Amino acid sequence: MTFTAVCTVRQLVPERGVAVLVGGRQVALFLVSGESGSFVHAVGHRDPFSGANVMARGLLGSVGDRDTIASPMYKQVFDLVTGECLTDRSVRLPVHRTWVAGGVVHVEDAPRSVAEPTRVEVVAG
Repeated sequence: MTFTAVCTVRQLVPERGVAVLVGGRQVALFLVSGESGSFVHAVGHRDPFSGANVMARGLLGSVGDRDTIASPMYKQVFDLVTGECLTDRSVRLPVHRTWVAGGVVHVEDAPRSVAEPTRVEVVAG
């Protein structure tokens, strides 16, 4: 596992995306706050339907208890934890594990398989 430090938590605006470069890949980061805490999610920045690198500009939301991102291009909705497209289950965004230490956000260089956790709580520090 190789992680890249990309920014501080303070540089992230809650409920807004930011694009970062991790291991040669464009990744979209999101700081999501809710009743169960704050989390940093990392998914591929490339919209699989349009091919454009725009996911960081997507609209955050939720479906049930799932945090989601809607593509700003054609509005497909993706689960931020699994990368699964909720409007076309044959398509997924790559997801990256995140780690926050000392207020610094680290993103795993390689995307994770769906079975592995990608949601890490942000802790003060």
